[in-house]
Amino acid sequence: MAGGRTGRHAVEAVWRIESARIVGTLARVTRDFALAEDLAQEALAEALVTWPREGVPRNPAGWLLTVGRRRAIDAYRRRAARDERYAALARDLGEGGVAAGDTGSAPVTAAEDADLLWDPDRVDDDVLALMFIACHPTLSREASVALTLRVVGGLGSDEIARAFLVPTATVQARITRAKKTLAAARVPFAVPSAEDRRERLGSVLSVLYLVFTEGSSATSGSEWIRQDLAREAIRLARILARLVPDEPETHGLLALFELTAARFPARVREDGEPVLLEQQDRRRWDRTAIRRGRAALARATRVGRGLGAYGIQAAIAECHAVAPSVEETNWERIVLLYEALGRLAPSPIVELNRAVAISMSQGPAAALPIVENPVVVGRLAGSHLLPSVRGELLTRLGRTDEARREFALAVRLCGNERERDLLERKLAALG
Repeated sequence: MAGGRTGRHAVEAVWRIESARIVGTLARVTRDFALAEDLAQEALAEALVTWPREGVPRNPAGWLLTVGRRRAIDAYRRRAARDERYAALARDLGEGGVAAGDTGSAPVTAAEDADLLWDPDRVDDDVLALMFIACHPTLSREASVALTLRVVGGLGSDEIARAFLVPTATVQARITRAKKTLAAARVPFAVPSAEDRRERLGSVLSVLYLVFTEGSSATSGSEWIRQDLAREAIRLARILARLVPDEPETHGLLALFELTAARFPARVREDGEPVLLEQQDRRRWDRTAIRRGRAALARATRVGRGLGAYGIQAAIAECHAVAPSVEETNWERIVLLYEALGRLAPSPIVELNRAVAISMSQGPAAALPIVENPVVVGRLAGSHLLPSVRGELLTRLGRTDEARREFALAVRLCGNERERDLLERKLAALG
């Protein structure tokens, strides 16, 4: 029994680490993304049966790739045999057709068979191509997220479903539709050309940002932080930063993730209750993650001609990371950074955060007009964030009745159980 558990755990660990390279290698040599993902899943299923029974092989990733290679060869042979039967039938019917042995796609030769073996020199390009395909512009954002976590992150459909609180069948349907869409669009398995890469890279970065954001501040469910989801986004961002080292925003995004995740140990109590920034024990912040984040931010500065949207957000996170306390935080710099971010990537959330920073540097009265701006109010209708911030500002201004109404609205709109409990406590504190 113990050996069976060991074998299964080994399969899960190897798959999480190596799945992207395996799928990428199979996709490159088969030139069929959907087929490659299916072959890799078949290899995974075989490992789940074989490894617990016969032990973990010396080269686990090579074993999985070899099984996928054999399944690919079998598929080619079945296709060749089928096409030969079709050709024979066409000749019998006097309709010409495909000549015997002409498979429509070349049969697997010895050289091609050798190419299916693990090729470490091309692995990086394979994984990079896989990321760009999973985040292809033809796919919906939901499909890109599911496909990225499945084929690049190595997560199963059940894991993705639990992370985003949707049925497993929904995740599976999204992945299936995504693969069909890519096949219909005849998306090639290749890293985009240099001129297309910058535009396409934005899709990859935004998908990773979405995954991390949902992990670091869950919009629904009973957990305030979904660490597994956030950690997966960090892992993928590290891969991307290595694969595309000359793009400043890859380092900016990684810096943002590292600096934000550094506060995770202090953001939640042992019972799962949220801890707000002003109440966090900063001694519990992960100093190693802060050093990694600051190093990534420095790389983003060196590589680019100024920080992009992710880099600016990382710079804001750095201000928090290096401050000894909330009171000693450089709020004036944070306000300037949010103003720069608002010009580069305007959004109502940026305005909301700018309002919070202004309230800390200049007082709540200076921030209130921002959260009462009709544009901000209109675009954040239905979100609990706006009444939450407005409730805080009104509380600090002594306008208790108005603050109570705002917090009551925030409670009704909030989808996360832990955050809703926090808002209810704030409402109760107002009497």
